Amino acid sequence: MPCGQPDSGTAPARYVLGVDVGSTVVKCHVYDRAAAVRGSSHRKVESLYPRPGWVELDPEVLWSQFIAVIKEAVQAAGLHMRQIAGLGISTQRGTFITWHKRTGKPFHNFISWQDLRSAELVKSWNNSLLLKVIHVIFTMLHFLTGNDRYLAPSFLTFSTHQASMKLSWVFKNIREAEEAAKKNNCCFGTVDTWLLYRLTKGSVYATDYSNASSTGIFEPFTKCWNPTLCNLLSIPVSIFPPVRDTSFNFGSTDSEIFGVPIPIMAVVADQQSAMFGECCFHPGDVKLTMGTGGFWNVNTGEQLFAARGSLYPLIGWKIGEEVVYLTEGSISDVGTAIKWALDIELFTNVEETAEMAQSTADSQGVCFIPGLQVSGDDPYLCASFMGLKPSTNRKHLVRAILESVAFRNKLLYDIIVKKVHIPLRTIRADGGVSNNSFVMQMTSDLINKKIEKPANTEMSSLGAAFLAGLASGFWTDKKQLKKLRRIEALFEPQKDSEEYRPAMDAWLQAMKHSPHW
Repeated sequence: MPCGQPDSGTAPARYVLGVDVGSTVVKCHVYDRAAAVRGSSHRKVESLYPRPGWVELDPEVLWSQFIAVIKEAVQAAGLHMRQIAGLGISTQRGTFITWHKRTGKPFHNFISWQDLRSAELVKSWNNSLLLKVIHVIFTMLHFLTGNDRYLAPSFLTFSTHQASMKLSWVFKNIREAEEAAKKNNCCFGTVDTWLLYRLTKGSVYATDYSNASSTGIFEPFTKCWNPTLCNLLSIPVSIFPPVRDTSFNFGSTDSEIFGVPIPIMAVVADQQSAMFGECCFHPGDVKLTMGTGGFWNVNTGEQLFAARGSLYPLIGWKIGEEVVYLTEGSISDVGTAIKWALDIELFTNVEETAEMAQSTADSQGVCFIPGLQVSGDDPYLCASFMGLKPSTNRKHLVRAILESVAFRNKLLYDIIVKKVHIPLRTIRADGGVSNNSFVMQMTSDLINKKIEKPANTEMSSLGAAFLAGLASGFWTDKKQLKKLRRIEALFEPQKDSEEYRPAMDAWLQAMKHSPHW
């Protein structure tokens, strides 16, 4: 009998699946009880660009890729579907779709978190008098009461990465969605909600707290969809799904899909999933993910922290009575810039880049300006090189790109130290760019802290598997999960950060000349 198909016996369920639906790749890993990968598969996510600045995903293509990687991973592991104890799903955040409640037919493609169609709307709102008044009112309420429920609104800032403004755009521009919403026939879903809906053939309509809090429409302190914000943006509250725990029995996949029902035991947003996979369970634990973009997440326990324009509060996960909050800061164009450099043949293999950067003493004054700044406040900013000379070669360009990652890590780290009043404990890195020793060492030098790199850098998949394993009883508790961690490398500060001062000052100067280009 072929692998990946149900057998006629009763093979014990000894494995869990972790699927990560990322921005560039859909990946599935099969994990055993030691959290070792027994089989895996991946498919490239095909983004659509119907207009300049618009980024979409075809829901049917994404669905077929999701199913394919699960089947292929189980087959690669030499297993049968009956041996799978549970499925955990990690998904990119802020990417959403709306569909008709009765027919299940989408009103549009997935609108990606990278999509810029709402950029003018975001800019208009962020500069509006109304938003300034909201900030003042809630700042005063927070000051007078000390109640953290007023903290997030006091820092409310809209971003093109969030779903809120793009959803407002949908109801202004797609008449079918607007008409269905008026009749209570419109459903909203991030990628996890859509997959749950499809996996259960429409019987489960839900999301979890981590995904909900990443939309920009969900209030993290009250843990409810924000009716005030919905009224401001003319978004009907009736369209939103119920919100469940992150580690939770969501039901089982329809048996026709994989031949047998597979319990869906966790859905989680990708950065929060990576945080869980890194076992950043304690307040002060820090996770640095360097993938398509860069994300710094700090476990703040039961406390909410935010800083206008740079840090924002999220729900990390909810498991039973436990609710863990995170503070997040992000930088764009990390892996994206490196991939672009590969595409134009600055190098032939990504593994070469660290050695290329280390082989030259400096970038010879060349500065790389990424597509977005740390705060993400200029969505139109184009990536560029500054300081090019006749003597500039590929090594200088590559070093400039990698230095820009480390410099932005330093800027964001300094903001975190200043704004988050919790002693920072361990810093753990993951994502594809964490495999670059030059970026890792330079970041460690600049922030003067040790950075751990795990043996397995696919943390979003592992985090989803961990959460599913806890819900299914596959693993007992977080203490057991911590024992499964494997550290591949530890980067310790080797240079004084002042040695980088001239290069970083030049880069900061270049950044000042780049806005609105």
